[in-house]
Amino acid sequence: MRLHLITVGEPRLKYAQLGWDEYEKRLRRYHRVQVTRVSGKTQQAESEAVLRAAGRAPLVLLDPRGTEFTSEGLSAWLDAQAVGGTGELAFAIGGPEGHTDALRAQATRLWSFGGLTLPHDLAMVVLLEALYRASTISAGEPYHRG
Repeated sequence: MRLHLITVGEPRLKYAQLGWDEYEKRLRRYHRVQVTRVSGKTQQAESEAVLRAAGRAPLVLLDPRGTEFTSEGLSAWLDAQAVGGTGELAFAIGGPEGHTDALRAQATRLWSFGGLTLPHDLAMVVLLEALYRASTISAGEPYHRG
């Protein structure tokens, strides 16, 4: 399956860029990965750019209003998408103001990392690590010790 990672901006802090690079490389062992970085001067413009970038792929928005996954639950959900014939999923992290209500309404799923507010750079690394961990669970590999 192709995982299309859409972010408003890119990691600015060195630790985040290193983490992004590491987990993107690891994730590529399991999926085709596409990265699109968008920008916009307003929340509305950012959300429109995210929607354009996602194209026809089911859109998963990282949003505090979403549901949480366990690592095993994310793995099972990704597997179900693949078995169901979904060839691509688009995951989007919004800018500082988050996503617009209009974009949320068009999303296939809202996914929350929990009640914590994370800096944008850190959220980007957490997204990649969570997808990588879920992929190793699906492959029966020992990375996840849950």
